Amino acid sequence: QVQLVESGGGLVQAGGSLRLSCAASVHTASSYVMAWFRQAPGKEREFVATISVNGGRIDYADSVKGRFTISRDNAKNTVYLQMNSLKPEDTAVYYCAATPYSRSTKAVGYGYWGQGTQVTVSS
Repeated sequence: QVQLVESGGGLVQAGGSLRLSCAASVHTASSYVMAWFRQAPGKEREFVATISVNGGRIDYADSVKGRFTISRDNAKNTVYLQMNSLKPEDTAVYYCAATPYSRSTKAVGYGYWGQGTQVTVSS
């Protein structure tokens, strides 16, 4: 079992930055593909970014390309999401997810999820 704990959310003005962290409970998490998803009120959970086991392959949603950066530190069993130039439409609960299988942009592809961290961007 992999337990994921997100942190780093908060309230920020448009144009600002936040860095989210996701700590995994086991060292074997370094062998898992990791991802970030988000869910705004009244909307479906949507893909944000995913990163391969060694960090060499990364995918982003078009809506965050050029503004968000996903990274991982396997020695710390942690994945990060650096969010710059934030917009009000980025407001959502952000979830960390993990899978021992292939990278996916679909939520159904991930079997392990954190509890989420709220990000609110004011205009």
